[in-house]
Amino acid sequence: MNEPSILDYLKSLLRGDHFDIKAYFGIEQDGEKPKAPVSQIEVNSERIRWQVILGAILAVIGQSFLEPAHRQILPALALYLAAGVFLWLGFRRESLNEFVKANGSFGQAFSSDMHLLYFSISMGLLVAAFLLLKDNTFTLLNVSVWLASIVFFVLSIWEKEEYPKRKTQRISFIFLFALVLAVSAFYRFYRLNQVPGEMFSDHAEKLLDVMDVLNGKTSIYFPRNTGREAFQFYMTAAIIRLFHTGISFLSLKLGTTFCGLVTLPFIYLLGKQLTNKWIGLLAMLMAGMAYWPNVISRVALRYTLYPLFTAPMMYFLFRGLSRRSRNDLIISGLLLGLGLHGYSPVRVLPIYVVLVFVIYWLHTRPKKNRWNDVWVLGLLAFSAFIVFLPLFRYFLENPELVSYRALSRMTSLEQPLEGSTGLIFLGNLWKSLVMFFYDNGQIWVHSIPHRPALDMATAAFFFVGIIYEVKKYLANHQWEDLALLLAIPMLMLPSIMSLAFPNENPSLNRSGGAIVPVFIITAIGFYQCAKGLFNSTEPALSRIILGAFLALSLLCSGYQNYDLVFNQYDKEFMDGAWNTSEIGEVIKDFIAQGNPYENAHVVPYPYWVDTRLVGINAGVPWKDYALWAEDFESTLNTPGNQLFILKPEDTDSLELLQMLYPDGKEEIFYSKTIGKNFIIYSITQSG
Repeated sequence: MNEPSILDYLKSLLRGDHFDIKAYFGIEQDGEKPKAPVSQIEVNSERIRWQVILGAILAVIGQSFLEPAHRQILPALALYLAAGVFLWLGFRRESLNEFVKANGSFGQAFSSDMHLLYFSISMGLLVAAFLLLKDNTFTLLNVSVWLASIVFFVLSIWEKEEYPKRKTQRISFIFLFALVLAVSAFYRFYRLNQVPGEMFSDHAEKLLDVMDVLNGKTSIYFPRNTGREAFQFYMTAAIIRLFHTGISFLSLKLGTTFCGLVTLPFIYLLGKQLTNKWIGLLAMLMAGMAYWPNVISRVALRYTLYPLFTAPMMYFLFRGLSRRSRNDLIISGLLLGLGLHGYSPVRVLPIYVVLVFVIYWLHTRPKKNRWNDVWVLGLLAFSAFIVFLPLFRYFLENPELVSYRALSRMTSLEQPLEGSTGLIFLGNLWKSLVMFFYDNGQIWVHSIPHRPALDMATAAFFFVGIIYEVKKYLANHQWEDLALLLAIPMLMLPSIMSLAFPNENPSLNRSGGAIVPVFIITAIGFYQCAKGLFNSTEPALSRIILGAFLALSLLCSGYQNYDLVFNQYDKEFMDGAWNTSEIGEVIKDFIAQGNPYENAHVVPYPYWVDTRLVGINAGVPWKDYALWAEDFESTLNTPGNQLFILKPEDTDSLELLQMLYPDGKEEIFYSKTIGKNFIIYSITQSG
């Protein structure tokens, strides 16, 4: 890796005094994870690393050619290829060794101690909980027994640990962390009630399940609409009770958006665990502003639960293996089990956990601890299982329902596979891996169809980070680097495995867990570019250049992500969704005038509004406002005024109403969205 070259000779002409980049940033040298000797990780920033800077610039220009407005594949490929070459040359041994950690903890065995009394109590309670968790119903008794079994299990295996003393963070860094969280909260909560502005049928299904919870039906698994895990429904019910937001789109949004925000500090912690606090903070900021995690939070379905549980699970998993901490691995398992109650793509996480352990074993030298490691992996798995227990009991009774959604995408259960399974998989894998730069899929409800999943700056820094991580792994063979790189395709498997419906791949929702490694690697690339700008012979100028670089990069990324979410996504979504909120407002006004809510009707029409959503928007969530044309005569003897909503194309139903109610008044409601007008046909009864 260190053989001399012409580039080395040219760069040697610029060498001056040694400059320690870590000292410049004020990164603590103690109280953090173990590192290699200082002599191995000191960064030589005596001159600007022009190859890295040029590579990053070429990547940004290349990414600009992949924007949908002026997409040109060949120039983009050429520029990215050149960028890769310059980046590979620019990352020298000193930068590749920056985050190399000492291997001193590898020889330390995990404790096998266990409090047998507590463990025995836990197993007894676990069996009782399994027997009581029947009829797909949570009760006070079975939940109490289940939670008690978890508590006693944790008490039986929890061990006292001496945590290293950490330096108190400077006030300036705490302020920066709070500022990043505030900026992220702005992007996540700004215009939350308006973007997106309409619900679609999946929201009706979710809110009906929430109504079931509020009405006392405490299901373990919700079988409506091919089945859904329970976490979101109980969370939304709690939000409605706490904030009095009612059965509404906003109630769903508040829960999922809050989950998206809670994910960010764990991205910071994982980034800090793998590198340093500055990269963790950058990852948190860039994920906080980004369009991808923002839209899957705002759309108010279960999508954001995937990264929510992935981030802390990965943090405690990586920290537990690095520190040989059994407690951390137990927490990782508990989070994994809880995540399995959230969103079906989380089911890929157990596979990833096993993969990380295998990678860890292949990269650590002491073979004598292998069975000890298997033991602690078993504890992690059992920690997940004991939390997963209610859903496991339901799965044993209804395996086809719990697995139907996944199997319908992976197999020919619902639709025959069109072609070779292997070729479809490879095609899906390729499309998923390039979605960050090229095309994030065609599903308008949670993406802007056929644009890259990342903004221009983020995509370029992600590319820089990938090159750095690959070369760093080849140079140092650290298990963390390989585990982080492989996390991307592994966590995208729920999308990649859509073999029967390859047009559903890539998808931002089923790939949501990959948000965690993607933005950490992006932050690594950003950091390496910033570090490459330093020249210790001109420290004042270097600080000015760095400040300009940080400001320009983050402002450009923030501006584009703002435009993507609040302009482009908003428009795409509103063009695709039907305006049930406007119909609901018309009916709400009708009710406010003293008319019975039952006297309003929406005439169904193919591929038009979901009439259940009309009732939800009208404040009558239990009412499905559908009235088919053949049932019009049933309204003739109904006392009071009548209101009918029709699609303009439904001329047959309108003619029938005019025949039954010749004195009715017809008017057009002009929607704010082009092509979404509807007819209001009102009947006023005299006397």
